[in-house]
Amino acid sequence: MLDLAGELRRWIEEGREFAVATVVAVGGSAPRGPGAALAVDSAGTVIGSVSGGCVEGAVYDLCREALRTGTSVLERFGYSDEDAFAVGLTCGGTIEVLITPVAGPAATVLASALSAAARNEPAALARVARGPAELLGRALLVRSDGTYEGDLGGHPDLDRTAAAEARALLEAGRTGAVDLSASGARRGSPRTESGGGSHCPAGVTLLVESNVPPPRMIVFGAVDFASALARAGKFLGYHVTVCDARPVFATRHRFPDADEVVVDWPHRYLSRTGTDARTVLCVLTHDAKFDVPLLKAALRMPAAFIGAMGSRRTHEDRERRLRSEGVTEAELARLRSPIGLDLGARTPEETALSIAAEIVAVRQGGTGVPLTGSNTPIHRDSAAPGRSAAA
Repeated sequence: MLDLAGELRRWIEEGREFAVATVVAVGGSAPRGPGAALAVDSAGTVIGSVSGGCVEGAVYDLCREALRTGTSVLERFGYSDEDAFAVGLTCGGTIEVLITPVAGPAATVLASALSAAARNEPAALARVARGPAELLGRALLVRSDGTYEGDLGGHPDLDRTAAAEARALLEAGRTGAVDLSASGARRGSPRTESGGGSHCPAGVTLLVESNVPPPRMIVFGAVDFASALARAGKFLGYHVTVCDARPVFATRHRFPDADEVVVDWPHRYLSRTGTDARTVLCVLTHDAKFDVPLLKAALRMPAAFIGAMGSRRTHEDRERRLRSEGVTEAELARLRSPIGLDLGARTPEETALSIAAEIVAVRQGGTGVPLTGSNTPIHRDSAAPGRSAAA
């Protein structure tokens, strides 16, 4: 539900009563992952989506019913060959949806979580998705320092363990499910993203939604391709920075879609800005005096994706220069060059699409091959970051 934080926070400030339906777990070819949400207020206004349209009508009715009764429910939707016209997912997958009225003991916690998400503060919202009926929807808001507010309504150790598990997922930037016993004992490992698998029969399953700042895309080289890639990066949910050492090219006017435009030598800027496991680095300069010191540093830093533009001859020369600078074969294996998937791209916009497609494929574990005629899954389990990411 944190992906609707801005609008839902406004609803709270206006005093609206509403219910939220959140995807808890998915199986097979389900259209949206855990954390996807739909909300309905008492006037019937609806925002968000849990399935891309397949079961929205039924979920809408369940939200209206939750507003009437004040109770949370967990509902499963799937496809039935015996009744193909029943409410379900025509794509053949399954989803479990938690419907929670924003009222009662959890209302204050949910309001705090929405406020934190709207302010883009790191925080994790842990809610009881499976377990005793009286605990469904109970929530904890866990902050990055480990402090938390709210309670899950069970054993005191349940809150402490849940807070620790939620904080671990927050630090990893993940959304996932955690199984705990009624007394708070840990069961199994977190089930991130897909949320599939069996749940703890004698305890509770928590859905933990992490709100973290958007991942960064740093584009080096103030060229036309960079302008198009900045637009694509923003569309994918990245915080985009364009960096170039030439002030005449690195201007806000030329890169209106970038969050930042930095005039500095690329390797110097990279060393002082830092990266993390979600950062995407795109080197579009294809100039050795910029590329070599930059990539030498980048290949030794954490990053989700490091790609460089250039012809195959440029790439071979770049690798030779990097080896002479002491870059190892293991480090070079992290470099994706020439950058992008083979789409036959020509224009800056087509090239940006090619690069963006490779970034998504790497992040989600995709193959990049056409789905037509292949047996690869359309939706796959992923260890990708949770909300905001760019997911």
